[in-house]
Amino acid sequence: MNLDPVTLALVQNRLDHISHQMGWVMTRTARSPIFSQSHDFSCFIADARGTLISQADGIPIHTGGGGFAVRAILRDFKDAIAPEDVFLLNDPYTAGGNHLPDWVITRPVFVGGKLVAFACNRAHQADIGGGVAGTYNAAATEIFHEGIRLPVLKLIEAGKVRDDLWRLLMLNTRLPDALDGDLRAMIGSTRIGAERLALLVEELGVDRADEFFEGVLDHADRRFQTCIDRLAEGVWKGEEPVDNDCFAPIDAKIAVAITVKDRKLVVDFAGTSPQVRGFKNSSIANSTSAVFMSLASFFEPDLPKNEGAFRSVEIRLPEGTLVNARMPAPMTMNTVFVAHEIIHAMWKALAQALPERASAGWSKAVHAVTAGLRDDGGRYVMYQWAGAPAGGGVEGRDGFHLIGHLITLGGLTLPNLETYEQLYPARFRRQELRCDTAGPGRFRGGAGCDYEVEMFTPADYAFRGEGAGAPSSFGVAGGRAGAGGEVILTLADGKRIQAPKYGVERHGVGTYRALSPGGGGYGDPRTRDPDRVLRDVRDGIVSTESAETDYAVAITPDGRGIDRVRTDELRKPVP
Repeated sequence: MNLDPVTLALVQNRLDHISHQMGWVMTRTARSPIFSQSHDFSCFIADARGTLISQADGIPIHTGGGGFAVRAILRDFKDAIAPEDVFLLNDPYTAGGNHLPDWVITRPVFVGGKLVAFACNRAHQADIGGGVAGTYNAAATEIFHEGIRLPVLKLIEAGKVRDDLWRLLMLNTRLPDALDGDLRAMIGSTRIGAERLALLVEELGVDRADEFFEGVLDHADRRFQTCIDRLAEGVWKGEEPVDNDCFAPIDAKIAVAITVKDRKLVVDFAGTSPQVRGFKNSSIANSTSAVFMSLASFFEPDLPKNEGAFRSVEIRLPEGTLVNARMPAPMTMNTVFVAHEIIHAMWKALAQALPERASAGWSKAVHAVTAGLRDDGGRYVMYQWAGAPAGGGVEGRDGFHLIGHLITLGGLTLPNLETYEQLYPARFRRQELRCDTAGPGRFRGGAGCDYEVEMFTPADYAFRGEGAGAPSSFGVAGGRAGAGGEVILTLADGKRIQAPKYGVERHGVGTYRALSPGGGGYGDPRTRDPDRVLRDVRDGIVSTESAETDYAVAITPDGRGIDRVRTDELRKPVP
C-alpha cells in the first residue's frame, strides 16, 4: 500500500478522537460514581477482523486486550452479526474478558450493508453479585464466587433490547438501579462511537476504509520496530515477587525473559509460579494487555496505541501459571495485581537492554471497598480510592504523587470528596500527602497519601491492600524504594484494628484510615539538586531530618533555606 502519511495520521487522530468522544458520553451519563467520578472504564475501537485500532480513552489494562473480546464475538456469532446489534460479555475463560467485573459492550458498525468496525466500552461494574458486595471477593477460591459469568451475548438484537436478558442481569446485582443506568450509558456511548465511525468510513470510502485501518496498524508496527532497534540484542530477564496468595504468605514470582533479535521481541514467562488459591490469577487477555502496556509505557508517549504496534512481539504465557490460569481459578484482582507485577518484571528486563529509559517501581495500593445500608434501607457500595499508590522516578522527572494504580497510568481519577459525602454515609477527615514516604533518589518517587474517613453505618470491608507492610516499589540507578503502607480501622468503642492485606470483614461504625505507600527513586539521592530538596521540605514531602540523612542537604533552622556550608560538608566524597 502507498497511502499518504498525512491522511494516515489524520485517520488515526480521528479514530482516537472518537474513542475520547465515547468516553465523554459515558462520563456524563453513567449513574455510578465509579464511572462519572473515577473513570473506571475505557472505550476502544476494533476493525472488522477484531484488531484493535484505537485505545485512546481510559485505562490501558482495559484496552490492550480488547481485541480478544471482539474476536470472541466474531468466533461465536460469525455471520449472525447484524446492524443495530449490541453484544455483552465478561468471562475471562470463554469470551476474551480480563476479569468478571469488567463488562464489555460492543456495537458493530455497518456502512452500506458492510461490517467495517466495532465501537466498544469496557467498564468495571460496581456490583455483579457474587460473595461480596462490590465485586472484590477476597475470600474467593473459584471464579464462581466472584459474580455472574457472561459468555458473548446479544443484549440488543436488531435494535430491540432483550428484556429477558436485561431482567436476568438486574437480578444478579445488589445495585440494580445503578447497573441499569450504567449499562444504558455504555450502550449510548457506543452508539455515538458507531455514528462517528460510520461518518469516517463514508468519507474514506467504504471500499478503502479497511485499507486505511490496515495502514495505521502498519505504521504502528514500523514505529515500534524503531523502538526495538534501540534495545541491545540478547536475552534480558526480570522478576517481581508475589508474597501472598490472598490467604497466607507465599514465595512466588512473575518471571520474564525478553529476547531481542532481528527487530522482534519474544516475551516468555517460563519460570513464573503456578496459579494461586486466591483471586490474583491472570487471564490471557489481561496478561497480554499488561505486556503491551509495559512496552508502550517504556518508550515515548507518542507511540501509536493500537494492536499493530505489537505485531513484532511474541508472548508466551505458560498455562497453569499466574499469568495464564486454568479454570476455575478466581481472577477479580488480576487487572491490578498481578498485572502490576507483570509490568514491573518487564520494566526490569527492558532496563537492562536500554538503561537510560529505566523507571523506578510504582508502589501498590491499600484500597478497600465498603458496603452497607443507608438510613432508607437502600444499599451502598463505596470504593475507597484514596489508598492509591505513587509513581516511580525516571531520568529527568520525579515520580507522581498519589497517581493511582500502575495499570491505569493516571487514567483512574480520585473522586470529589464533597460528592462522596452526599452519596454515602461518610465524612472525610483528611486526604493529604505523607511525609518521608517518597523513595529517595536524584529524582525521587511520588509520595503516598494519608486518607481518613468516618463511616456512619456498620459496613462490610473487602480489603485489597497489596501495598500494606513492607515497601512495594523499588529504586533504580542508586535510588531507593518508598515507604510501605498500612490500613487501620478505629471503631466507635476505641478498638483499633490492623486490616489484613486481603480479607472480608464486617465492622461497626468507625473510622477507616489508609496510609498508602510511596514510589521508588531514580539515581543517587545525594546528587539531587538541593533546591529541589528544599522545595520538598517546604511542601511537606521530605522532613528536614531526611533531607540531611537521605539527600545530604542541610536545611536552615527556620526550614526556609539551605545551609550551603553544611551541605557542602555533607556532600564531600568519602575518602
